[in-house]
Amino acid sequence: MKKYGVNELREMYLSFFESKGHLRMKSFSLVPQHDNSLLLINAGMAPLKPYFTGQEIPPRRRVTTCQKCIRTDDIENVGKTARHGCFFEMLGNFSFGDYFKREALHWSWEFLTEVVGMDKERLYPSVYLDDDEAFKIWHEEIGVPENRIYRFGKEDNFWEHGEGPCGPCSEIYYDRGEKYGCGKPTCGPGCDCDRYMEVWNDVFTQFYGDGKGNYSELKQKNIDTGMGLERLAVACQDVDSMFDIDTLRAIRDRVCQIAGVGYEQGNHQNDVSIRVITDHVRAITFMISDGILPSNEGRGYVLRRLLRRAARHGRLLGIDHPFLVDVADVVITSSCDAYPELAEKKDYVNKILTNEEESFYKTLESGLDILNGYVADLKDKNQTVLSGKDAFRLYDTYGFPVDMTADILEESGMTLDQEGFTAEMESQRMRARSARTVTNYMGAAVTVYNKLDPSLKTVFDGYDKTSMEGADILVITGQDDLVDTASKGEKVTVFTDTTPFYAEMGGQVGDKGTITTATGMVRVDKTIHAIGDKIGHVGEVVEGVIQKGQKATMIVDASSRLATARNHTATHLLQKALRNVLGTHVEQAGSLVDPEHLRFDFTHFEPMTKKELKQVESEVNEEVMAALPVTTRVMSLDDARKTGAMALFGEKYGSKVRVVSMGDYSIELCGGTHLTNTAQIGSFKILSEQGSAAGVRRITAVTGTGALAYYQKMEDELDQTASILKAKKEEVAKAALSQQEKIRQLQKEIDSLKDQMASSAASDVLSKAVDVKGVKVLASYEPDLDVASLKVLGDNLKEKLGDSVVILACGKDKLVFVVMATDGAVKRGAHAGNIVREAAKCAGGNGGGRPNMAQAGGKDASKVQDALSKALETAKDLIK
Repeated sequence: MKKYGVNELREMYLSFFESKGHLRMKSFSLVPQHDNSLLLINAGMAPLKPYFTGQEIPPRRRVTTCQKCIRTDDIENVGKTARHGCFFEMLGNFSFGDYFKREALHWSWEFLTEVVGMDKERLYPSVYLDDDEAFKIWHEEIGVPENRIYRFGKEDNFWEHGEGPCGPCSEIYYDRGEKYGCGKPTCGPGCDCDRYMEVWNDVFTQFYGDGKGNYSELKQKNIDTGMGLERLAVACQDVDSMFDIDTLRAIRDRVCQIAGVGYEQGNHQNDVSIRVITDHVRAITFMISDGILPSNEGRGYVLRRLLRRAARHGRLLGIDHPFLVDVADVVITSSCDAYPELAEKKDYVNKILTNEEESFYKTLESGLDILNGYVADLKDKNQTVLSGKDAFRLYDTYGFPVDMTADILEESGMTLDQEGFTAEMESQRMRARSARTVTNYMGAAVTVYNKLDPSLKTVFDGYDKTSMEGADILVITGQDDLVDTASKGEKVTVFTDTTPFYAEMGGQVGDKGTITTATGMVRVDKTIHAIGDKIGHVGEVVEGVIQKGQKATMIVDASSRLATARNHTATHLLQKALRNVLGTHVEQAGSLVDPEHLRFDFTHFEPMTKKELKQVESEVNEEVMAALPVTTRVMSLDDARKTGAMALFGEKYGSKVRVVSMGDYSIELCGGTHLTNTAQIGSFKILSEQGSAAGVRRITAVTGTGALAYYQKMEDELDQTASILKAKKEEVAKAALSQQEKIRQLQKEIDSLKDQMASSAASDVLSKAVDVKGVKVLASYEPDLDVASLKVLGDNLKEKLGDSVVILACGKDKLVFVVMATDGAVKRGAHAGNIVREAAKCAGGNGGGRPNMAQAGGKDASKVQDALSKALETAKDLIK
């Protein structure tokens, strides 16, 4: 058998099934579309669920893919063994009600033995215990001896996942030889050792399971083949593990080169770290290229966790500088032919990796400071066990690895409450599970739209028109069911054979308008894409009665459509300007385009400066005034890529795409409605720029009449301000500066008076000091002072008292406590942070700080004397 490379094997598989009449489809994004049951795509069939259920009609009844997948269920074991990995590629051939067991099994055998060249004597099929049909195909038709066909039970050879399509499966094991075996007499297919590797799995989805053990025969029987590309490569290349196959070995070798260490040279911990980095950087590179950003929840949290684990293991290997980008470059180089988005998004991937890795090192330092504080507190209390809650806070909030926490504690003669930490982890998992909506098999709530015939189609014919006569009403839905008629006052969704109404998509809101028949009228409030991209007109019957089968006149609200188009066309100009001003790492992360305004989310890692915002706004307006023609062309996706057209993350593009160009300035893939010339935008004005999520900024802007309304409002406010300042409009700034200077001088006088009050108060409260073992301790409530004055008072008192602890409070509704301790008092055991914490607790608050200075708040001012007494008592206990 020839030792084919990973990229060769992928192409061989896809080409083979193309020759068997399958449509080759590109890998779907790792981000699930319309499927709330999954955080990330974890199997080749996952993006194809609608075709398996019959909710959508597939582009062909035979499909083949190589799907990028991520599974993190076993993340803690990645690296510890050579078996585990988060990222993998799943080869698949699928039949949606076309061929079934006979073809699937024959083709699997043909591919492995004739195309790849595997030795037939080393291949062992398995079937479900009761699947005599599959057994006969293997034995009587393909010719595999009975003693090499294994029957396994439901746990191994029956695929089901809760309620939904399910069925038996047939796997193929490859005997890698005795050197990988366990030596047991019972060793064979299904053994836990590494000798017999499963390289193929044909799932025969022939039943529908209700999740309670009851099964019914499906009318449409399907084939779902899953084969791990990495596993096939391990068998083909005759290597020990997936970390030794050509593409992963290249990544692994780069890690070793950067760290200056060898792989499998006797240092197990180094090997663990090398495998973790190899797998995790591969995973995060693909995730980022699919538009996933690091965050503290959902798939963004998975990305951040993988990234930080990789960076942490780099430190364990002795790498003391950012290195993830260097490793990611190897991932991109080795896989970009099959996944061109990797090369297209290289700058973007590198920018995010760089920022997140640097951020992690900073949080690592913050976590170390907090852990050192925990250690100091434990020592003060003569304790030796850090609570699981504190360890989890370090892990979850600061990304501080729990194993590092345990190591540092051990150096101080302390331990970690591992059970408590595990309990906190489990609680987090439970919260995440409960936060997910209960859904059907497709991971989406069941609605009336699930009852629509999958073959229902609506043709959108509205790019150049806003009205249409003679459309056929195909379906009407009420709130809960399909209906034949609907009367005035009823809420409906109307589906027609053709429509000029644009359905909400790509951030652009759907059209509004009216649908009129001979007997009634519907006010369309929004237009949506229902299941299977069916266009639904959602609204209310406002006149008479409408009926299924009637002819309809459809009229879009043209002024609303035009206003939306202004904002949409401006959004394209905005994205290009942002990339020109900020850099090519800028990618669209979301948008909302409606008649009133536009909102554009984009990847960037710091607030934009005023200068940058002015540059972007000016550039967009220059292109508006340049009166660029807006043109659209339909072409193949490959041809569109050659034009340099920008594409949206996660968008599912067909073989033909619509390219929208604005002169030579902006070229994007877009299905939305646009102007015919940028001059129709009128003017463009940015209203705000702010953070939207980690690594994502948001610009809100207006165009056309919206911009004119904004300028009018600003002029009205300028007139009002000028009137208040008693100045001319052109001298408002000068007048405001003059007033500001007057206020500054008055504030200085106020501050001076406050300092005098504080100094005067110092003389009044000195008598409250008590001697505690040679240290003066003073507690006083000063309700009329503010916090700044309270601190001035504290400094004055320390200066006059010598070695001392000063405990002060101010405020009449809500309390503020300030505790100060001199160096001498701290050496004697005083700790301002601990003292102020106890005071705040008495008043229903919290806070803390350093040994020599701390501040806290209290909610209940009536408890101020109790709080001061508690603080005084705590100080006395601490002083030695």
